[in-house]
Amino acid sequence: MFNLTYEFKLKPTQQQVALFEEWLETHRRVYNHALAERKDWYKSRSCQINACSLRSCYIIRADAPRPTFASQCKSLTAARNATCFMPGNPSTAVAQESEYLKRVNAQSLQQTLRRLEKAFVSMWEQNHGFPRFKKAGRMRSFSFPQLGQNPLSNRYIKLPVIGAVKIRQSRSIPEGGVIKQARVVKRASGWYVMLTVQWDVNPPQRLPHGEAVGIDVGLTSFVATSNGLLVKRPRFFVDAERKLKLLQQRVSRKRIGSNNWKKAQKKVASLHEYVANCRKDWHRKLSHQICNDAGMVFVEDLNLIGLSRGMLGKHCLDAGFGQFFNILEQTCFKRDVYFQKVDSRKTSQICPNCGTETGKKELSERTHACSNCGYTTDRDVAAAQVVAIRGLAAVGHTVKMLAEGKFIGIPVKQESSYQ
Repeated sequence: MFNLTYEFKLKPTQQQVALFEEWLETHRRVYNHALAERKDWYKSRSCQINACSLRSCYIIRADAPRPTFASQCKSLTAARNATCFMPGNPSTAVAQESEYLKRVNAQSLQQTLRRLEKAFVSMWEQNHGFPRFKKAGRMRSFSFPQLGQNPLSNRYIKLPVIGAVKIRQSRSIPEGGVIKQARVVKRASGWYVMLTVQWDVNPPQRLPHGEAVGIDVGLTSFVATSNGLLVKRPRFFVDAERKLKLLQQRVSRKRIGSNNWKKAQKKVASLHEYVANCRKDWHRKLSHQICNDAGMVFVEDLNLIGLSRGMLGKHCLDAGFGQFFNILEQTCFKRDVYFQKVDSRKTSQICPNCGTETGKKELSERTHACSNCGYTTDRDVAAAQVVAIRGLAAVGHTVKMLAEGKFIGIPVKQESSYQ
């Protein structure tokens, strides 16, 4: 099976926008209630046996099972049938809550519970933080795991319960694909739908071939390749920081919850979305430029979380190394280019010509000069050449490229801003 996700902009009517907003609020309340149920169960198991808490005690029966995705889906079904979903509420409140739940697609609500389950799995397996409650306005998407036959036709998409919504289909979907699921997303610029299309094919695995290109990323030069290309780092967020500060000051001077406060908040969100779109567009263009004359692309396997928490964390996040690697991998897949990550340790401390370790360099030292063989080049280009050598060794091409001198000794090209 082969899956691709297509993103299109929706053009809903005012009634559909109001319905979308109501659904998002219902999804938020279901998410918060399910999280509260799990959190109370965990806190009831963390109370001391010989002492009571000074603040509060969570008393739940000892034989009560841990809330799971399956058990909470059963509780959700009972709530939609006007059964008590929120313990302790009066019957009128429960009936009103049941009416809100019945207006929303049941499978869509179950996907929200599955999202909470994934948050707990990420906390257990990937050391992520404990899931937090979502305040009003923080829930910005809901999904449909199943759609009807031919949901996309005549510039309209048919969503369960909601009906036909006008869509701006900027490109056609290749034939043979089946739309498996849809996710409706709210952004500052409007409403979007992300369609997951599935083809019953098995794409062949990319094999190493052609010319190898090693890539070293950094803050002085965003990309340095083993063949001598240097690309300056554009400062998307830093350039917009002054305007962002002005807009955030305007937000702080408005009364919270007022219409003027909402308008000011929307301007801040629009600026953030504009910066993110500019960064993603630049990453895509640069990835295509790298894949033009390459058969194999090797990049460093960096600790991106550690970089984001360092002294230059803001600039590392502004550069978006992780997003660039993901986009580059997708571009390599589309253009039949082999992609692989290699070990990033000591790439700037090894001479690519003779393999001698030259020692640690200061950040201000931008030139690589080997005292053993006399090879001199740009520091970032030398690191990219080491990455290419490690990548070739990983795929079994050993040092033939190095011996033939295909990327060693080439003069460094002039820096390109590539705006």
